[in-house]
Amino acid sequence: MLSVSRKARSFTESVIREMTRLCRAHGAVNLAQGFPDFAAPREIKDAACRAIEADVNQYAITWGAKGFRDAIAAKAERVYGMSVDPEREVAVTCGATEAMIASILAVVDPGDEVVVFEPFYENYGPDAILAGAVPRFVPLRPPDWSFDPDELAAAFSSATRGLIFNTPNNPTGKVFDRGELETIAQLCRKWDVVCFSDEIYEHIVYDGARHVPIATLPGMADRTVTIWTIASPELTSGIRKVHDFLTVGAAAPLQEAGAAALALPDAYYRELADAYRGRRDLLLSGLRDVGFRCEAPRGAYYILADASELGCDDDVAFARTLVETVGVGTVPGSSFFSRPELGRTLLRFAFPKRNETLTEAVARLRRGLTH
Repeated sequence: MLSVSRKARSFTESVIREMTRLCRAHGAVNLAQGFPDFAAPREIKDAACRAIEADVNQYAITWGAKGFRDAIAAKAERVYGMSVDPEREVAVTCGATEAMIASILAVVDPGDEVVVFEPFYENYGPDAILAGAVPRFVPLRPPDWSFDPDELAAAFSSATRGLIFNTPNNPTGKVFDRGELETIAQLCRKWDVVCFSDEIYEHIVYDGARHVPIATLPGMADRTVTIWTIASPELTSGIRKVHDFLTVGAAAPLQEAGAAALALPDAYYRELADAYRGRRDLLLSGLRDVGFRCEAPRGAYYILADASELGCDDDVAFARTLVETVGVGTVPGSSFFSRPELGRTLLRFAFPKRNETLTEAVARLRRGLTH
């Protein structure tokens, strides 16, 4: 009988995207998938429209249009003081998700080990499997979602080739401080390991937290792939080749819009973080009021909430009940762990939504979960 590969059988479809489909089927407020329900900045939309009207509709250079690569390098210099060569050290991919799998496939060989902090964004596990890598999971523990340096050190060996790292973190909202970054960097240098650093929420930080790119630490520039991607010329050459045969290239007019986005003033990003902080506080207060236990995330736009006091000991069943009978979509916590039982009382709520959307979600939770 015909069947799919062992690799494909070893992981499920995206739970996050599945919950979005359930939200649509049941008319639920979607706090599962992390996409905004408010408009993108006018400057970005106008740039995309201008590019379409100007017939910027053919393939860009496979690894990114020159204007977009230049904008990426300029932004890295302006914000972090990083010197980036747009001709040799940047590869534009079709989003951060493709950037991660292209980078892992370009660097990691089958049988190599990859260190992964957990809970983790759900794609990282399948990425390691598709590359034939062996993941070594290191726990992040509440309430501050920090790691034990000894446990991290024990995960490294001569077989370790990569470390997958996400700050600000999805799903916990953890922003790794400089001391934690230095611990990670020291181990990467010691064992000659490449750090795959997913920093897509870099500007969304709260309460005095500061994002520090791990590539800016001593000895890390040449051994870090910053997703989207910025890397050394040697690593970039491999990433560009893999990217070429995965997707060829990102849509040309949208790269023009991307360049416009990177040129937005610093005030835009400060205002963005302020707006998200308000959304965070609105949802956080509502979740606590109805009985969830949760800490305030210091970055990104997710709240990982413990529902044990609401009788949850099966996160998947509880999430389905919420979407089907309460009308609020979340993501079961087990999808962010290597062992599902570790997330059996947890749910992830996304808050990149209008205040009206979050207020409606809280109202539904109050009606459905309180008596």
